[in-house]
Amino acid sequence: MLRVYGIKNCDTVKKSLKWLDKNEVDYEFIDVRQQPLQKETVSDWLQQLPAESLLNKRSTSWRNLSDEQKALDDADAIAALIAEQPTLFKRPLVQSSQSIHCGFNEKLWSERYL
Repeated sequence: MLRVYGIKNCDTVKKSLKWLDKNEVDYEFIDVRQQPLQKETVSDWLQQLPAESLLNKRSTSWRNLSDEQKALDDADAIAALIAEQPTLFKRPLVQSSQSIHCGFNEKLWSERYL
């Protein structure tokens, strides 16, 4: 079963959940506003994805960070920052038993999940 992390009012998350439902893919949705992320969870993500792939540098949350926060390059510090401000990761984040990735790409999802 897939674990899908996101925010339910995010348009990309809505689109991806609709795609999963339409294609009858079994998943569990974790709304990170209602179930806060643990630093350990984000650390696990960062062991499988580079920070550049995980961080949403186009978000308002990113733009509101201090220059010092934006310059963090320690995985532990980045994990703590994302756990504190979950709108910093690219959504949705999809975790399966084999892989983890961010964002919605219909072609890629069709190859992986159908």
